[in-house]
Amino acid sequence: MQLRKFVPSILVLSFLAGLNAAAAPSARAGEADVIAAHATRQPDGRYEVSATIRHADDGWDHYADRFDVMTADGQVIGKRVLAHPHVEEQPFTRSLSGVAIPEGVDEIRVRAHDTVHGLGAQEVSVKLTR
Repeated sequence: MQLRKFVPSILVLSFLAGLNAAAAPSARAGEADVIAAHATRQPDGRYEVSATIRHADDGWDHYADRFDVMTADGQVIGKRVLAHPHVEEQPFTRSLSGVAIPEGVDEIRVRAHDTVHGLGAQEVSVKLTR
């Protein structure tokens, strides 16, 4: 008799768990990902860093709004703010000039950020030419 009381609850919980499992892949699909990056040394010793970003921008409420340039250990050494959505331009490439790379750093990482999910899942490492 007592099992009958729990069966509806178990069915509801199983249904909700199924919904959460089904939603999980789409939650990650909206992240801003860096799919390519490169760094070019400038005459003054600083670098211009370009990032190609893929994101399903759908307007001002959800778009890739920046990319970060970091050392291998995660120290942010440059940020490029992306001032508007790129709904019709996917993927898109933007650059950041004047990035000062600390002495001894021979590789950087580039990651993207969007207004809904925050930091993207895919980032790219770039070996530097000195």
